[in-house]
Order: sequence, then structure tokens, then C-alpha cells
Amino acid sequence: MLSPQSPLKKPVTAVSRAAHILRYLGRVDAPAGVNTIARDLDIIPSTCLHILRTLSHEGLTAFDPATKRYRLGSALLSLSRDALANSDFVREAKPRMDDLAERHGVTMTATELDSTEHMVVVSIARARQILSIHVNVGSRFPALISASGRCYAAQNNWTQKELRPRFRALRWQNPPIFKDWFREVAIARHDGYAIDRGHYIRGLLIAAAPVLGGEGPVIRAIAAIGFAEQLNGKKELQLARDVKEAAEQLSA
Repeated sequence: MLSPQSPLKKPVTAVSRAAHILRYLGRVDAPAGVNTIARDLDIIPSTCLHILRTLSHEGLTAFDPATKRYRLGSALLSLSRDALANSDFVREAKPRMDDLAERHGVTMTATELDSTEHMVVVSIARARQILSIHVNVGSRFPALISASGRCYAAQNNWTQKELRPRFRALRWQNPPIFKDWFREVAIARHDGYAIDRGHYIRGLLIAAAPVLGGEGPVIRAIAAIGFAEQLNGKKELQLARDVKEAAEQLSA
């Protein structure tokens, strides 16, 4: 008998395809037809149609008979709301993030790793000031990008050989040199936090720390995002240490 935590050896094909379709519709800029979806995801069109009709029946996708195209359905909104409302991580992280956002004048995010090795923003806190950095709940980005990516790599103890091809696939506004980035991963392993100084997004400083849970791989992190010119010197270090302290409290 399988326990809920048992590794999945062979996914149910129809369920995997349905998940791929939902993610695809979330990525594209406009509704898409069956043939386009089937071609882009390498699914037989008839199979794709049956899955889409089932998803529409459940409200997870919506079909426009005029254009014969599909988009994500409104039922996903209630599922997302329920998922966040029932998350202990979100509930416990929010007051700490609110405090850090106000004290440092930054935007705070809490992220979780999804099954495709992307981080998903599950909670946000913003400082009450005229100019702030905007991030959306539900935003996805590669797990190895930015400061949280350094923490993720550090906690998983990957080698240079394992990380180099994954690093090449990352997209930065101001790409770091791999050897420098790998050294920063080692520093993050030692310090318990990481800082991205304008590499992921020019002009922004991002400090992140992993939220540990059990003996498995790191799947959560909190991060502070602020304007680099306002967080230089001692302010930068204090912010990073405060983020680390909050992450350690959440880990405990």
C-alpha cells in the first residue's frame, strides 16, 4: 500500500496531461484551440479534446464556442483561494513578512517549490509607502534564479557539474558569472541566507532565506525585495539577517 509520501514511480498519464494543459493555458497570452494545445504539448488531438472537455465540465477550463478556444476556468480561483487559506506556511509567514516589510521598507514574498522546479509566490507583504515593488501571488520563476535560488542550490548540495547546465538555462537581466554564482551558493550554505545584487532584476536587491522542514529538500523560502540604492551597506546586511531570523522561526 502506498503512503501519501511515497515517491511516484509512474504518474497517471491522463492526470499529468491535464496538469500540463492547465499550466500551458496559464502561460500563453491568449486562449488557445485544441490543435494548438495538442501540437505544443505533443498530445494526440482527440485525447487533448477529451481532457479539455472534462476540465471544462469541472470548471477548470472555459470554452468559447464562438472562437473554439479554451482558457483557464474560474474554478481555479476558488481552488487557489482554498489552498492559500489552508496553508500553515502562509498563515505563519504573513505576520513576520508584514513586520519586515514595514521595518525595512521592502516587499516581502513567501514562495513554495512546485513539481516542475519553479518557485511560486504564495504570499506577499508590502510596506505602506508611496513607491513599492509589485509582485503577484501565483507568479512563477525558476527555482535556481535570484537569491532564493542560491539558497535552494545550497541546501541541495549539487556539484558544479550538476548545476552548470541548469544555470545556463536561467534568464537574468544582468547575468552573473557562473563561478561567482557558485561561490555565492557556498556562502549561502554557510550564512543561511543569500543576496542578489541587481543580477535577477537591475536596480533591485533581493535577500532570501530557506524555510526548512523535516529532512527532505528545501521547498519554501521567504525573500525581501527592495531598491538597491536604499539598501546599501549596513542596511543590506541587517535586512538579510532579519530575513534569516524570520525563516528560522518559520522552520522551527
